[in-house]
Amino acid sequence: MSSLGIGDDTTVVAYDDAGGVIAARLVWMLRALGRRAALLDGGLGAWRGPLETNPAEPTPATFTPSPWPRARIAELEDITAGAGIVIDARNADRFDGRHQLPTDPQAGHIPGAVNVPCRQNLSPDGRLRPIAEIRAAFANARVEDATTVISYCGSGVTACHNLLTLEQAGLGLGRLYVGGWSEYAADPRRHAELG
Repeated sequence: MSSLGIGDDTTVVAYDDAGGVIAARLVWMLRALGRRAALLDGGLGAWRGPLETNPAEPTPATFTPSPWPRARIAELEDITAGAGIVIDARNADRFDGRHQLPTDPQAGHIPGAVNVPCRQNLSPDGRLRPIAEIRAAFANARVEDATTVISYCGSGVTACHNLLTLEQAGLGLGRLYVGGWSEYAADPRRHAELG
């Protein structure tokens, strides 16, 4: 972070060309560490200003490391113990096992998880859907309070978009299962649900 010019007092605005579903990981990590960070709503597609092609080398800054706050992270033991509502941020075809990426150790999802695909948080223009629609989508997944949520995806990236969306909708702070499907499904003795 220091070498990128991100210091203790820096506010980071992150974006990507996917409506923020990838950049959300950086924002979530910074916020979990108590830093100021936000997503650019709509990502690169919403930016109306000029774009740089040769940005200047950033000036190093002082970024003080701190440990990950346990309250924001879920471990495999939390998942298997049923310590919350587990939501899967992957697309429905991966969740139900119809599509398996070469990187997926198994097809399907963690037993008992509900599917809330993170890309459905976005309108067709790539901006965040209205809060009422977001709250309704999470309510359909039995989520009314994010403090009970453990969010995962394939590798802990897009799951952060669901966590930031829950926060933006005023539902509170959930936890990230960083290992995601990659960790859970790596052991063939762990049951994977289909459908």
